[in-house]
Amino acid sequence: MPDAAFETIPAWPFAEARRVRERLLASGKKEALFETGYGPSGLPHIGTFGEVARTSWVRRAFSLLTGMPSRLIAFSDDMDGLRKVPDNVPNGDVLRQHIGKRLTEVPDPFGTHPSFGAHNNARLRAFLDAFGFEYEFASSTDYYTSGRFDAALLRMAALHEEVREVILPTLGAERRATYSPFLPIHPETRVVMQVPMEEVRADGTLVWTDDEGKRWETPVTGGHCKAQWKADWALRWYALGVDYEMSGKDLIDSVKLSSAICRVLGAEPPVTLTYEMFNDEHGQKISKSKGNGLTIEQWLDYGPPESLAQFMFPSPGSAKRLHKGVIPRAVDDWLGNAEKLRANPDDATNPAWYIHAQGAPPAPPPVSFATLLNLAGIANTDDPARLWAYLRKYYPEATPESEPLLDRLVRHACAYWRDFIAPERRFRDPTPDEVEGLRRLAALLREREVELLAMPPGPEREKALQDTVYDAGRFGPFLTKNKDGSDGVGRAWFQALYEVLLGKSEGPRFGGTVAVMGIEEAVRLVEGALARA
Repeated sequence: MPDAAFETIPAWPFAEARRVRERLLASGKKEALFETGYGPSGLPHIGTFGEVARTSWVRRAFSLLTGMPSRLIAFSDDMDGLRKVPDNVPNGDVLRQHIGKRLTEVPDPFGTHPSFGAHNNARLRAFLDAFGFEYEFASSTDYYTSGRFDAALLRMAALHEEVREVILPTLGAERRATYSPFLPIHPETRVVMQVPMEEVRADGTLVWTDDEGKRWETPVTGGHCKAQWKADWALRWYALGVDYEMSGKDLIDSVKLSSAICRVLGAEPPVTLTYEMFNDEHGQKISKSKGNGLTIEQWLDYGPPESLAQFMFPSPGSAKRLHKGVIPRAVDDWLGNAEKLRANPDDATNPAWYIHAQGAPPAPPPVSFATLLNLAGIANTDDPARLWAYLRKYYPEATPESEPLLDRLVRHACAYWRDFIAPERRFRDPTPDEVEGLRRLAALLREREVELLAMPPGPEREKALQDTVYDAGRFGPFLTKNKDGSDGVGRAWFQALYEVLLGKSEGPRFGGTVAVMGIEEAVRLVEGALARA
């Protein structure tokens, strides 16, 4: 049953769910249909993950808000014709012989499936299954050839001119003269034909002439033709009764036109959400040809899938910069939100509430991901076993077997450090003031070592070590005043620690890193920097 508490939740999935609820109340439907689309001419990517994850979050919110059943269809446009040979497939010469044919009639260049479309559909399903998404797979080819779209196609044929009138104002003069929403499949070559219709009969027969001058009569039903893109989207919404679909900012005009065509056919288009696209670290639009983005495989090398979901969750209507630098923050944001969810499992404003919809979040690891990256730098290693050796100094009972989440993070941290941090590290010598600060830090750590080690591992010791780091920097150029008038420490002190000791400009609280690496090792690190100076 619906819960009144969900009515006031401000999180965007519930805001979207309320829009879907209003649609169903107006239509009288008793079940909501959510849809995501996939073009199987390429492999699934980060955008595919984001669209299915976000739609799944709205769907869950809808179910809790209304108590009504719902379904999610992952629809593959595998009736599309092959436009070009992708760069990342083998046997490209084989594919070139089949340009223009629908993807489910193009041979699989990998040799593992009956067609290229079937291969990419299998990749999509494996991809979605790996993340545990709940969905129904739908093939455009299956829907067209089985007759599931026949009634809608016949209606579009009956309203052919009205549909054309929606599209024609958006086309150039030459294209306007030949445009039809229908693309017949050539009976002999099997190419998806983009040719003018000489006649669209009331019984759903298309009359057209091919490039050789041969005249054909093709029924719109039974998979003998498909609809052009914007008309195809509208046809699907109309035939299936889709209630919700989101799409990228680049499809805003397509949404408007498909919605208009859906209304011409006699149905109200679904509730839609436009999400912003991804940019690179310089704010430039990500392009596969430029290679200026991250693939999903790369993200999962350096961070767990939950961190990718965390990155996707906030403000889908705002542009996001997608690059290597966002991964550590996303990992620690997820870990922090998971810890909050364990304390407050009913907080539906917490992204982890959506990410862990199927169960309780894992217990948080004893150290942050940022600290693991620091330790990899201190150990100068991408070997998980060496990083574990550091961790066991502070957490002697911890093992990869007893802390599987921590072990995953250790492996991600080693890969991230190896590929992104190590090549960019630039150590510098300390200034005279920084030399004095480092000497003070080493002396204070030795002086307080017995007292610090008497504290149990955990927050108390980490705070005391952080206080020691502060105390070492409370002098000369690093000294600042807090709001209460007490002596504080400027950011320059911590920046110096990172640039001199770790070869980078920032990181997590340094006291936490010292706690895990050990006081003796920290003193050795400081003395090594002083010796270099």
